Amino acid sequence: MTIERRLYDAAIEIIVRRYPHGWGGAAALYTAGGQILTSVAPEVDNASTELCIETGAICEVHKLADAVTHSLCVVRDDDDRPFKILSPCGVCQKRLWFWGDAIMAAVSSDDRQLVFKRLKGLQPYHWSRAYTPHD
Repeated sequence: MTIERRLYDAAIEIIVRRYPHGWGGAAALYTAGGQILTSVAPEVDNASTELCIETGAICEVHKLADAVTHSLCVVRDDDDRPFKILSPCGVCQKRLWFWGDAIMAAVSSDDRQLVFKRLKGLQPYHWSRAYTPHD
């Protein structure tokens, strides 16, 4: 089974267990050390304090002093709705960029297929391009 499929299955497992009814979302990250880390968004009373679904797993990677190689976020709008892959938002792209532009990120696709793209392709004009390694 591919890393990409393993991440997808891990996220679905969390959604089904954590959110048996209604909306559900989970993220799964793969690390250079070979671990799959998952997370969900904390439930909050004030929308201004929300965090992205990937945030918990990203923090865990930092805690373990590891690096992200693959990232995926999946949601389901309701029990009877299909699972959808969400491309990482701009904030999460920036969080992932910490480990470089070669990270493979799952992206939304019209046909709902499992598609991963290099982070570099999601942000081809990232500000870091203005600096060379010797600057």
